[in-house]
Amino acid sequence: MRIRRKKWAKEELDNSKFYIDKPEEFKGKWKSKFLKENPLHIELGCGKGSFIANLASSHMDINYIAVDMIEAMLGLSKRNIEQAYNFEYPENLYLIRANVEQISNVFDKTDEVERIYINFCNPWPKKKHNKKRLTHIRQLELYKQFLIGNGEIYFKRDSDELFEASLEYFVQEGFTIINKTYDLHKESIFEENIVTEHEKMFSEEGIKIKALIAKI
Repeated sequence: MRIRRKKWAKEELDNSKFYIDKPEEFKGKWKSKFLKENPLHIELGCGKGSFIANLASSHMDINYIAVDMIEAMLGLSKRNIEQAYNFEYPENLYLIRANVEQISNVFDKTDEVERIYINFCNPWPKKKHNKKRLTHIRQLELYKQFLIGNGEIYFKRDSDELFEASLEYFVQEGFTIINKTYDLHKESIFEENIVTEHEKMFSEEGIKIKALIAKI
């Protein structure tokens, strides 16, 4: 998603206690960053942060890390997170700036990531750009470096082509598809489904939401 630069974002992020600009410094040490030792879930490409804000504030028994690399998005995420937590410190959530293509510089096996969320990522439709997809086998290889055994990936998408391709990517990389649907709002496969901004937009256009759960 393209977004205009937010002049206020850098200052607000720099002054935020739950934002980390150089997360690679905590690779293998993420457990020590949280007040409580809970399961760790991450969202890759958090965008404006409404999904992770609602999810994390409703599950204080889980630790979360939301990842994006665009400053304006991170700034909006920070504000949405603050609202969801009634402007109190979100002790179970960190917002970090990182390139998902280099995410193995941020996490390793000792971080024991149990679940990854990937919601409506860039489809990169041109074949020469397919490797940039967050579900491409090149990326899945990186996730396997820090997901625990039986770790899960929750994936949602509007695009039929990307969803079908992703199913193949997961199988090629040795993941097991434990559940999938071609119409999430009719046949939910999640314990709960937090509707994202893109999900709402696509649904209103009559586009069915595809989703899957893959386990390593």
